[in-house]
Amino acid sequence: MIIIIALIALAVWAVVATVIELRRDGHRRIPTDWTRVAERDALDRAEAGHAYR
Repeated sequence: MIIIIALIALAVWAVVATVIELRRDGHRRIPTDWTRVAERDALDRAEAGHAYR
């Protein structure tokens, strides 16, 4: 029972720490610069019968 309580406490601590770090990491959404995006995707040129990964 002690192990289960310890695991739950560790999971709660990890979730809280993750949320805090994600809020203060400085990474923010940036709008896409469409002038730097290629017009066609590699899959548009893919031939039938070939597997592309």
